[in-house]
Amino acid sequence: MSGTSRAPWLLSAPAFVLFACLLLVPLALTAVLSFQMFDHATGVKNSFTLAHYAAVLTDDYYHAIFWRTLWISALTTLICVLVGAPEAYVLSRMRSPWRSILLLVVLAPLLVSVVVRAFGWSMLLGPEGLVNQVVRAVGLPPMRILYTEAAVVIALVHVMLPFMVIPVWTSLQKLDPGVEDAALSLRASHFTTVRRVIFPQVLPGVLSGSLIVFGLSASAFAIPGLLGGRRLKMVATVVYDEYLHELNWPLGAAIALTLLLANLALMLSYNRVLERSYKKAMG
Repeated sequence: MSGTSRAPWLLSAPAFVLFACLLLVPLALTAVLSFQMFDHATGVKNSFTLAHYAAVLTDDYYHAIFWRTLWISALTTLICVLVGAPEAYVLSRMRSPWRSILLLVVLAPLLVSVVVRAFGWSMLLGPEGLVNQVVRAVGLPPMRILYTEAAVVIALVHVMLPFMVIPVWTSLQKLDPGVEDAALSLRASHFTTVRRVIFPQVLPGVLSGSLIVFGLSASAFAIPGLLGGRRLKMVATVVYDEYLHELNWPLGAAIALTLLLANLALMLSYNRVLERSYKKAMG
């Protein structure tokens, strides 16, 4: 191999080593741990077993938790697309200084800790929170929102919305305004222009944002833990319980890796479907 052909490998070697140390090595160790036996009296044993994966794949308890995690993540992603894409479009059409102000408003949730935001939502959605105070003021009975799936979805949308707005806004920045003006000059309606001209070109941004939002929502821990309570389990909270309460590290590792594989399968399938739609729309 010549010096010229080795140069890209040498330049990328530090990043690859860092990537391997921070991601690949921990994943490999977690995978090895998930196949080890566990005894409540003696702890982790250096013996091979598939019992943990069998429990995750056959127990209805884990089926319900995985289903709840995936559908809450999917609903959060859908709401972020429906809210974030139009918000990004409005943001791209604004002029200074309003664009900077709205961009700061969009990014503001990222400046505050997730735990602080979760506690803030718990105060808003609690039995004596602002939401129920407004409900009582209009003469309606108070609602039970805290420690429900609705509370988790509301807080996740608030946290994840910037991860949808920014990729879509970036895609819109690459869009030539003359294309939209040409469509309007040919008497296309605004809805048709958005559907036939703008949306196909920002679809990569929607795809990127959807994958980020879904992945982060499925692995979220602080919000489900604080707003879902002890009864409303999601995968991340179950992994936490297995590691720190039950001390069953192999089972916790098996649950975490199962979630990772399920996320990868769903995200790759979603990516393929949207890429086909994008090629069809652009072709």
